[in-house]
Amino acid sequence: MTATQHPAASHHLPWFITAPGEADTLFTITTIIVIATVLGLGILFFRLHSLPERLGHKKLQFEIVAVLALLSLFTHVHLFWVAGLLLALIDLPDFQTPLGRMATSLERLSGAENPAEAEPSPQPADPAPKPAHPPPEAGA
Repeated sequence: MTATQHPAASHHLPWFITAPGEADTLFTITTIIVIATVLGLGILFFRLHSLPERLGHKKLQFEIVAVLALLSLFTHVHLFWVAGLLLALIDLPDFQTPLGRMATSLERLSGAENPAEAEPSPQPADPAPKPAHPPPEAGA
């Protein structure tokens, strides 16, 4: 049987139309583009999602920002992500270090001994060890 072309068909077919039994080039190219796009958008989404954690790294509020980012990831409430981003961008002052230094200085000024710095006094050694059995009584 000879494959004849219909008289109404055009004589030149586009490149993406394939003969029966041959590989579909357009489908292969489209599949590769779709897979690359989905992977690229997934990577972009997770990089953008971890932005507050990367900004808040080495800060006091890092744990709170990380929890807010996880909450927004699993609950799809974007307000958690925005709150984490704002918290990561705000530089909270360090109150703990100056308060510790002030407490140490006030202890030195008052003459009080810091219990954490005080060394335990050594226990006096027992001069004579007690015998295990009492000595026998004399004259008995």
